[in-house]
Amino acid sequence: MKISDLPMLLKNGELTEEEICPVMYAMSLIGQKWKINILWHLADEGPLRYNEIRRGIPPITNVVLAKCMKELTEAGLVHRDQQNDIPPVVVYSLTERGQGLIPILYRIHEWGVEQMRLDVIGAKQTGKIG
Repeated sequence: MKISDLPMLLKNGELTEEEICPVMYAMSLIGQKWKINILWHLADEGPLRYNEIRRGIPPITNVVLAKCMKELTEAGLVHRDQQNDIPPVVVYSLTERGQGLIPILYRIHEWGVEQMRLDVIGAKQTGKIG
């Protein structure tokens, strides 16, 4: 069993809530390489078009971004709004469920800033950077 199978197994009744670690379940929804970055951009910058998300995460490929967006939408964390303009416009935003992650995402951001600062201080102290 893969961690990504947990939501399906729970919904199908093959596993119960008591049989699944809540942290593992959360990671099955948001734990893949780029999902936290995508959710962060949507939380921090508001509704975004596909290419705006893509530009915010330069290393991600179109194939991977499309797959992540589909999975986040299916998980109920992201809303996909396709507007019938010419050319068609697709805007992504956090759902209410996704908005529940905002305080966590900001805390992860704060923690990351602190860790970068500590690593720079440590590197300066050991002479690895000037």
